[in-house]
Amino acid sequence: MKVIADTSICQGHQLCQGEAPDVFGFDEAADVVALLEEHPDETRRAAVTTAVRYCPAFALSIEED
Repeated sequence: MKVIADTSICQGHQLCQGEAPDVFGFDEAADVVALLEEHPDETRRAAVTTAVRYCPAFALSIEED
């Protein structure tokens, strides 16, 4: 799985960090999401999927490898 974050539409809500803090960080200077792990382990799929689903700006997605 590959996680994609579109920083051009991210609104800085940081909900993704609450779901998967080891995958999603935050760039305070730019006020957008920062990917900490582009290819997280499969054990993180549920948390990453939840983060993608609940992103208010629809800035996150998962691409299958």
